Amino acid sequence: MSSIAKILRVKKEDVPLMYTVYFAFFVSGMMNTLIGAILPFMKAEYNMSYVLSGAVISAHQIGNFFALLISGFLPFLIGRKKSTLTLSLGFVIGFLLMTLTGNPFFLLLAFLLTGIGRGTMSNITNVVMSDIAENKTVSLNLLHASFAIGAFLAPFLAIFSTALFGVHWRISLWTVVVLEILVMIFFSRSSLSGKSIEKKKDVATGFYKSKSFWLNTAILFFYLCSEASIMGWLVTYFTDSGILSPSMAQTTSSALWIFILVGRLLCAYLSTKLNKNLLLVLLGFFQIVFFFLMISSTNYLFIYMSIFGFGLAMSGTYPMVLATMNPKYNASTVAVGTTIATATIGAISMPIIVGAVAQNVGIVGGLATISVALVCMFALILIKFFNGKKTLKNVWEY
Repeated sequence: MSSIAKILRVKKEDVPLMYTVYFAFFVSGMMNTLIGAILPFMKAEYNMSYVLSGAVISAHQIGNFFALLISGFLPFLIGRKKSTLTLSLGFVIGFLLMTLTGNPFFLLLAFLLTGIGRGTMSNITNVVMSDIAENKTVSLNLLHASFAIGAFLAPFLAIFSTALFGVHWRISLWTVVVLEILVMIFFSRSSLSGKSIEKKKDVATGFYKSKSFWLNTAILFFYLCSEASIMGWLVTYFTDSGILSPSMAQTTSSALWIFILVGRLLCAYLSTKLNKNLLLVLLGFFQIVFFFLMISSTNYLFIYMSIFGFGLAMSGTYPMVLATMNPKYNASTVAVGTTIATATIGAISMPIIVGAVAQNVGIVGGLATISVALVCMFALILIKFFNGKKTLKNVWEY
């Protein structure tokens, strides 16, 4: 048995599945940032408007939303293995379709399918790793680290394919398609259950009446508004504004992700030293500061400093909000699913809003609209922080 398996306390028969899960989430991370990295090339070749560019990013998030809903019940019908292989096909078909046509309908369909594939991988990898590893904290941290490494490397794949082969951005997509096919082959031969799963009784009831539940959900809604928009539009912003060259613009996505990885490790440490609600306030504040620095700078040094700072501040928000929710709701599939599904609506709506504004006033004005979501998120975090201190009055459910 490998040393990693011993540390994670994974059974010998599940070790191949463990490596498959890590590889699958690594590829999912590559897909996540590659979409934003190749969007400027697609936009130029297919003559896509800012509205259509925003719409395809939103379509990807809609696919992710559908995957959250579908993956919630499909394993109960046909088992995890069949549902994973079936829904992962969206990943392969979507990327291939992007390379074949610039027709708006098929582009929207392609991005929708990639979203379904991404959402499926996110769901299955987290669930399976939690099931097979006894040391869940370390196993999940390593899982998300593998995603971040893939997300970091993908823009360099785009740079390599466009620099070495001219404008042939399709090569980077085909490469990731091959990797995803390998993932599917590994899953098909793994110990992943092929039987339908028995439903368990949910432990949370009445969560929809909880004010704190909806407060946390609203914070995540505005967080995903900003995250999805920045991930989708960042490279296009620096390319179209002329602030950075196309090759340098590609590296901004990698820079953001490497500091998200560093930030997650840092926040995991700080969460044991500081009040989690106070840490959320600091993260929200610095997201606003570094975002405004990023969109107001033309100096290379300040741009990358702001990206680094923004990545660090952004990294801990999502897990920290979930960690500060009522444990009863965290243990509920329905409650967590409702939170994520509702918050994902923010990820669906904001990218196309950015595109619509950019179509009318330019990409700088379009990206600046993200500041509205950041300010709203910070205001709600402040409410959460001060409300958490009112323990005697117990106005909210903490």
